[in-house]
Amino acid sequence: MDDFVRNKLVEWGLSEWVEKFKDKEIDAESLYDLDDQEIDHVITKAGPRVKFKKNLRLLKCKQEQEAADLAQVFPSTSDTGKRKSDLQSDASRLRPPAKRQRLSVAGFAESVILSDAKSIMTFAHARLHHQDKLCAFLKKEISDLETDKRELVGVFGKTGAGKSSLINAIIEEKNLLPSGSINACTSVMIKLEANTYSSKYEAEIEFITKEEWNDELWSFHQFFCKNGDHKTEDNEDYHDAVEKLSAVYGEEWKQKSSENLMKSKYFKAIPEFLQSKRKILTCESANELCAKVVKYTRSDSKQEEGNEGKKWFWPLVKCVTVRVPNKPLLQHVTLVDLPGNGDCNKSRDQMWKGILGNCSTVWIVTEINRAASEKEAWEILESVSSLIGNSGKCQQIHFICTKSDLLDDSDDLSSAEVHDLITERNVQATDAIKKEFNKRSKIRKHFPDDSFKVFTVSSKEFLKQNYLSPEETEIPKLQRFLQDLNDCHSETVNYVNRAQGILSLIQGANSRGVDSKKGEVCEELERNMKVQLDNVRKEMKDTCRAFERCLDDGVKKSFLYHGKNGGALYNLRKCVVENGGIYKPKKGKPINLNMKLASCLTDSIGAEFRKTFPNEVKCGAFNRVINTFTLNTDSLIEKYKNAELQLRFLKTEEEKIKAKLNRIIWEQKKKVYSSLADTIENIVEEGYKKALAFTGEDTLYNMRETIENHVHSKKDMFEQAKNTMLEKLHDLMVDVLGTLEKTMKESIGLSFKAEECLLPDVSTELKMVKKHYDLLVGTPDDEI
Repeated sequence: MDDFVRNKLVEWGLSEWVEKFKDKEIDAESLYDLDDQEIDHVITKAGPRVKFKKNLRLLKCKQEQEAADLAQVFPSTSDTGKRKSDLQSDASRLRPPAKRQRLSVAGFAESVILSDAKSIMTFAHARLHHQDKLCAFLKKEISDLETDKRELVGVFGKTGAGKSSLINAIIEEKNLLPSGSINACTSVMIKLEANTYSSKYEAEIEFITKEEWNDELWSFHQFFCKNGDHKTEDNEDYHDAVEKLSAVYGEEWKQKSSENLMKSKYFKAIPEFLQSKRKILTCESANELCAKVVKYTRSDSKQEEGNEGKKWFWPLVKCVTVRVPNKPLLQHVTLVDLPGNGDCNKSRDQMWKGILGNCSTVWIVTEINRAASEKEAWEILESVSSLIGNSGKCQQIHFICTKSDLLDDSDDLSSAEVHDLITERNVQATDAIKKEFNKRSKIRKHFPDDSFKVFTVSSKEFLKQNYLSPEETEIPKLQRFLQDLNDCHSETVNYVNRAQGILSLIQGANSRGVDSKKGEVCEELERNMKVQLDNVRKEMKDTCRAFERCLDDGVKKSFLYHGKNGGALYNLRKCVVENGGIYKPKKGKPINLNMKLASCLTDSIGAEFRKTFPNEVKCGAFNRVINTFTLNTDSLIEKYKNAELQLRFLKTEEEKIKAKLNRIIWEQKKKVYSSLADTIENIVEEGYKKALAFTGEDTLYNMRETIENHVHSKKDMFEQAKNTMLEKLHDLMVDVLGTLEKTMKESIGLSFKAEECLLPDVSTELKMVKKHYDLLVGTPDDEI
């Protein structure tokens, strides 16, 4: 089941049937073809069934009307009753003047083009009837056209920094995310994206599993038994446990076992949690959704005052995805409101790490009056720098200073004087923050100066404009930034370009003009491919040797550092040992002993890793050898005019595989880099377990001695970490090289060596898609 079907069911008030449709694998295409008998089988209750049939009928009518409207803008190429010359004539009349042609096509026009291109390719897919190898390949190529590339922007900020107000202002939804309470803070990840299937406001709530909550209850019980009633101000673990238990159970959790607290009576309001399903809230307005979703997202230190009996479910929530209608700004961009240090719950923490590692931009939000000296903001940035840098894909860090309009003693000043004071302070704050960034070597080793930007914003002034123009609030700058991210991944251009390539192959396979030159063209392509693959292979070998040299140096330094004075084990804390070397307080710096033990190794490869796997898209991995891979199809088109269609397909296929390989590299490089700390964590785990056996006097001393002795006994630990990383790097290279060679060989073979088969004539469709593409990229009239 796809998002379209899920959203339609929710929109029609039939969300309880989502899982049934998912089980039956009903997607957007099969939805329209459901007959009465099939509907009766899926929806077994009369009331919902009648409602579904009525809404499906209305949806079909709406689709037919849209198709009729579309035909007036772009003639349907699937109309077999219309002559090809008529279609060409209609298309030529639609051609805009050269002046407009050079402008980017946006809004309705682009959506019409995408819709028409999809209709063309659906029709082409339906006409590929035969079961031969080429037809199967073409069908798969068409099926793989649909991709939803999303850019993630991670947003960090302490309670009261104005994070929610900032996001509300940027997407121009005044009351979407709750803000204003100094006692409340966002406790779960909130993903914010466009609702492209419905005009409703939606929240999709993903819960942790029952087993995970049961484990947390057990650990709370163990903690209370072991530590007693330690209600000290600095006992964060105690307060964290009480806060979570009180949120879900009120006062009822006291004196009850973890087994008792898992009874279904406590989860009547959220049956989805017990059923391991997602809960979907659908509302007509942002205000309504905000009021409903708050209990799933926020912790409140005063949640019991004035809310007797009210349940808060945030401890059970893994992630909330909020979908907002009519927001083109978020069509290919997701804003993610992130807790600062991850989470002690394993699945939430894994999701936190995964999302953070996929963010192309990170926003650090803090109040302007103390932005440069704000300890927590810089600590967050330092703690995540390796996760978003070498272990991630972050290209930009935005330090966003909020509440720039707030000034002390401004009551007696004129509007002009207030304006000047605000702008002057904004400049001073920007300079101070950039100077502070230059001092932070831990951050700067992951990010160059040009990747760090400062914004001084006022959400309030953006709405009221008492002293500043909208542009001076810098909210429009952030909106334009998101729009640029959105445009970078134009679904329409990518789809239409690849569709043109597939149709070119179909039409090229039908033409026999290239038959006499097939062998010659293939030989040239295969020669080019061999040369290019050899270049890739050589660059990868050089990379392996460079990393081996760096890691050898890191292994030597690790022995010297950790053997000299205990290194990472200095100032060891009990909570670190109890959590496998990692401790994440709600406030302050997280502690990761495993990363400290691996620090000499990670530092030794840092510069080489950033050079080999840069996060900047234009740079490209392995010294750009993947990005520069080419079969030289443009020059071959000049030489072999009769093979132009097949060569056009190969060019789009080349672009497609390079994009796919870059995604593979981005995903796998995280595992390569993190393997150093992961290997050490696995080896030291036994030492942590031994250390936990100590109690009473000198516990910390004994723990440290035990772990230190364990580390020293594992003399090959750093060598093992080095070898593991090199193995993962080698596996990545083999995968990339093998995928590139296999894909291009198959594409060349099917373009020129496939057995003859009966394929449809798609010349009309190809011309229409080419016109769409030319319109999108702004080709002048005389080139069409």
